[in-house]
Amino acid sequence: MAWFGWKPGREESRPVLSRVLGGGLRVGVGEWPASYEAQVRAGYCRNAVAQRAVKLVAESVGGAPLNVSDDGLRALVARRGLLEAVAAQLLLHGNAFVQIGRGEDGRPAALFALRPERVTVEPDAFGWPTAYRYTVAERVTRLPAESVIHVRAFNPVDDHYGLGCLGAASGAIAIHNAAAAWNKALLDNAARPSGALVYDAGDGATLSAEQFRRLKEEMEAGFQGAANAGRPMLLEGGLKWQAMSLTPADMDFVATKAAAAREIALAFGVPSMLLGLPGDSTHANYKEANKALWRLSVLPLAGAILSAMREGLAEWFEGAVLEVDMDMVPALVEDRERLWRMVAAADFVTRDEKRQMVGWA
Repeated sequence: MAWFGWKPGREESRPVLSRVLGGGLRVGVGEWPASYEAQVRAGYCRNAVAQRAVKLVAESVGGAPLNVSDDGLRALVARRGLLEAVAAQLLLHGNAFVQIGRGEDGRPAALFALRPERVTVEPDAFGWPTAYRYTVAERVTRLPAESVIHVRAFNPVDDHYGLGCLGAASGAIAIHNAAAAWNKALLDNAARPSGALVYDAGDGATLSAEQFRRLKEEMEAGFQGAANAGRPMLLEGGLKWQAMSLTPADMDFVATKAAAAREIALAFGVPSMLLGLPGDSTHANYKEANKALWRLSVLPLAGAILSAMREGLAEWFEGAVLEVDMDMVPALVEDRERLWRMVAAADFVTRDEKRQMVGWA
């Protein structure tokens, strides 16, 4: 079996790998959310662009047509929501842990997607994973390495944990959320600075502290906010209203949000056209953008997940086929049709060779 870092001959010499005690991401500096949970709440839970991008990829992986040679394996993998959850965790966290639940006969009975931020790899002296610790509150459950399938994205700075897309997108998500909050505040204040009250008594006198406090309270109660927009103001005692406005550069928050949204889409590998974002579209139409989504994001992610599951379950399903059925993917029908026409016209190859060329054994 070939779980991550697990192969025959593990007793052989191998460079000692660095030990990491926590499975959480350690990315994000400055004012960006630093912890994984904070990034998930700011990005996936409160940002429409990031949530839609993740859902678009994860749901496509979960709904991809599968070519499975064993009915028992199909029943395990095709359980509702499993592949979608694993794909979303791999996108966000960079790691997906699938626990193999066994029945009374010792064979796999169900697969469970574990929360990746709760899982910690427990390596031995040589750096090989020997177990996984699953922590909920103060309760820790130790899972043998043979009962967990670890799917991880490439991480150049860590030996045991993958690197997700959420950390790379956290800066753009913070900018997008801040721009949305700023625009909301502008709407609450009639979409522009309310202006300035100028006190000109003529003799150089100024307002007392009590007069200033009372005037501020009356302004906030009677004239501030969207509910009081357009309400006439009656001034007396040397007060006059000086209207103020923002420059076009200061009001350019729409462009700022759009740029941040495109960066979020880029981090998760989703063409901006599919998210309804303006500008920077290199695709002629939605069909081409959808094809690019499948070719560049969905198929590589689905291939990594299915390959890891096939290897993790190889003890019980040796030689089984578990892959995306390319012939049944609607977005790739035209490409497959073009391949079939090219292969059919090749009269210098045999029938068996043609079957191999189109992916049929």
